[in-house]
Amino acid sequence: MAIHQRLKERNIELPDVSVPAAAYVPYVQTGNLLFVSGHIAKKDGKAWVGQLGTNMDTETGRQAAESIAIDLLGTLQAACGGDLNRIKRIVKVVSLVNANGTFTEPHLVTNGCSELLMHILGDAGAHARSAYCVAQLPMGSCVEIELVAELL
Repeated sequence: MAIHQRLKERNIELPDVSVPAAAYVPYVQTGNLLFVSGHIAKKDGKAWVGQLGTNMDTETGRQAAESIAIDLLGTLQAACGGDLNRIKRIVKVVSLVNANGTFTEPHLVTNGCSELLMHILGDAGAHARSAYCVAQLPMGSCVEIELVAELL
């Protein structure tokens, strides 16, 4: 099944690239590698605020990570000139989860992003990954995720 069909099947419309909130660019390409800056979770157009283990549960965090995957795909689409088929592989995903000191499930939160990338991109979406708990993220966001992709 084509990427376009998988997006349609999930009723996903990819957003335009978000305007950076600080002094950086959304992505940088060097050779065939594309480095995509961290994207924070958003809900209703604003930072999805929360701290896992304090006022947010794992399932809600997973949903936030899935929403980031959609934003990341939008950025990838822009970087690929509108053609997601140029993605040879998602090489690495790095996830930062805003959590209290007792939260131990950043990997389960991050699955929201990983599973969507693999579903939409197929084999090209399978990736290496790191998931970390951190004390705080920009604007109080619950999750921030960055990735590296290899392009054709």
